[in-house]
Amino acid sequence: MDGASCKTQGGYWMSWKLDETVETSAGMVAAGRLGSGPALVLAHGWPWSSFSWHRIIPDLTSRYRVHWYDMPGYGRSDKDPEQRTSLDVQAQVFAEMLGHWGLEEPIVIAHDMGGATTLRAHLLHGCEFDRYVLMNVVAMRPWGSEFFDHVGRHVEAFSGLPPHIHRAVVEAYIKGAIVNDIDAGDFGKLVEPWLSQEGQASFYRQFAQADESYTAEVEPMFGDLRCPVKIIWGEDDPWIPLKRGKALHALIPQASFKTLPGVGHLPQLEAPDLVLRWLTAFLSREAGH
Repeated sequence: MDGASCKTQGGYWMSWKLDETVETSAGMVAAGRLGSGPALVLAHGWPWSSFSWHRIIPDLTSRYRVHWYDMPGYGRSDKDPEQRTSLDVQAQVFAEMLGHWGLEEPIVIAHDMGGATTLRAHLLHGCEFDRYVLMNVVAMRPWGSEFFDHVGRHVEAFSGLPPHIHRAVVEAYIKGAIVNDIDAGDFGKLVEPWLSQEGQASFYRQFAQADESYTAEVEPMFGDLRCPVKIIWGEDDPWIPLKRGKALHALIPQASFKTLPGVGHLPQLEAPDLVLRWLTAFLSREAGH
């Protein structure tokens, strides 16, 4: 996998690619890894894919052996009609991916539902982390907008939308998470996996399978996290307001907490340099907790 980086839009040299496939209990998963140093795993959320990390991967791979994958039902991973992709499944798959890569105590950086996924992996599946970053994560009830709830109740109707209307729905939904302009090519890559026939069906299945019981199960355990924790939050997040980040911090009092002014729900694409600055400060072993 240690190939040369490739150039992409916006003048960026990046190392993100998916050239590994892994069979998991939830189907085939597309994955990638690059770099040398301590192991680091990136966990994306909804409705993203591992591509959402591509602007910070090049910097991280200069210091870490970075691992990423598209969760089942997302990106280039399997999107089977009979597939369960709820948070309990995603946590199990995360544990399986650590096992596949032979990682016993990696650094973990999680975003959005990657937060709930990795929290469950740590608290319920015994996955040990060296350090842990939670960035604008889904972790506590309630979660989901009115639109999220509405689609979940009418999945069959939405699944049958004509392709051009479905594209408009996906684009509007993703734009609703972002408060800063991002590269047009980046935006297109966020939308792209959901536009195929199987992608459209999987997009709406994620709404149908969302269940707050999977976060309720671990909320009482947040004080039991077994590693140093950093919470990073885009202050202007339209999806998960800052007050939710502060409430999460109250349940993880041992964590450090940093807010990013003027940043929305996708800090790694809206303000990658700022994210890298705070990641470097936290992950530096000399910096301590």
